[in-house]
Parts: sequence; C-alpha cells; structure tokens
Amino acid sequence: MKKNIHPQTYEAIVTCGCGTTFKTISTKKELKVEICSECHPFYKGITTTTVEAKGKIEKFISKFGKEYQQKLLEKTTKKKTKK
Repeated sequence: MKKNIHPQTYEAIVTCGCGTTFKTISTKKELKVEICSECHPFYKGITTTTVEAKGKIEKFISKFGKEYQQKLLEKTTKKKTKK
C-alpha cells in the first residue's frame, strides 16, 4: 500500500442542533449537524409528523434568494404565453 496518500484523521466532536454531542473519527476536528439520532422523529418512534411547508419554503428562499424566484417566474410566464 502506498504511504502518505490518505488524509489525516482526527477524533472529531459532533454537535447537533438539539445540543447532543458525541465523538467519532473524521478528517475534520469538529462537525456540526442539524439532526441526529436523538432528535430525529424516526428514532424517537414518531412515524407520522406534520412538517410545516412554510418553514421549508422560507429556508429555500433564504438559501437561493430572490434571483431564483425571478428566474422561475420568468420561466412560468414564458410557458403561459406560448399556449
């Protein structure tokens, strides 16, 4: 096996949005995640959950911005005018 081709690994501390922390091995020393097995509905035994679409839409818009909305609006108006 070739030497010095693999990245350096560290004992990483993973921090979840709910506040849970645990250790694992990674190429980074610290990781931050939004959801883990402690707060995920599947692992908590909740099989049916209501997801608020409004929050997801706001998150999407904040991520991609108004430019994406404008392009999407232009694309839909072009389709309507062709018919």
